[in-house]
Amino acid sequence: MNIQIFGKSKCFDTRKAERYFKERRIKYQMIDLRKHGMSLGEYKSVKTAVGGMQELIDEHSKEYEDNYVKYLSEEQDREEKLLEHPGMFQTPIVRNGRQATVGYQPDVWKEWV
Repeated sequence: MNIQIFGKSKCFDTRKAERYFKERRIKYQMIDLRKHGMSLGEYKSVKTAVGGMQELIDEHSKEYEDNYVKYLSEEQDREEKLLEHPGMFQTPIVRNGRQATVGYQPDVWKEWV
């Protein structure tokens, strides 16, 4: 297994996801979205696995409102804003190869083991 957790350092669900894998002694890589963001390749892989871009956007985030993303009509424009401002990602995003989840979902992660 090659687990990657994309999250924010102050996100409660991200910390719960880290604890989940630590308790089961499963190695993972933590990526702070605010510092490092997500590459285009990683983004496309995760987007495909979770069923689209809309699943990845946190519509309640301050950055979402500050950048007026809900008023953008083109999906490509919203994707560019999302990659420019990674604080808009819903967290945690947990990735295992081509599989991925958004949010705290231990039932799905249990199937991966």
